Amino acid sequence: MRALQFLLGVSPAALLLVLCLQLGINKAEESTWKAIQMNLQVPTVAAANEEVTVKLAVQTELKECMVIKTYLRSDIEIDGPFNYRYTGCLCNDYPRTFYWDFETNHTTVIAAVVDIIRELGICPEDKAVVPIKSNRYYVLHRLNVS
Repeated sequence: MRALQFLLGVSPAALLLVLCLQLGINKAEESTWKAIQMNLQVPTVAAANEEVTVKLAVQTELKECMVIKTYLRSDIEIDGPFNYRYTGCLCNDYPRTFYWDFETNHTTVIAAVVDIIRELGICPEDKAVVPIKSNRYYVLHRLNVS
């Protein structure tokens, strides 16, 4: 009963203000920005000694730019262009696409990895950010070789 008396004593403007603040806080919590979004394109089946092309599209929803380093890993050793590492600036208005061409004779699991790093001179005006929570993102794909 005492709580009801308190509510009746508070002005309607104060109640409306509390309601608006509560709705604003809930809406802000729902809008989370994704630091990294990855789209890996790899064929699922390849013939032995056939050249395979891996395409990795990377984008961000953050308003700030970040320096990324991207590379491939696998459960078996693959030589050549597979081991190339790319470093670049990723901004929400400038998504990046990376390509690797390589040959393999064995079925393998490929991991495309994107690390957010601290490095000067890559992004314009050196205003790149590094997320607090995590700085390594990856996606896995199995390549079956027949």
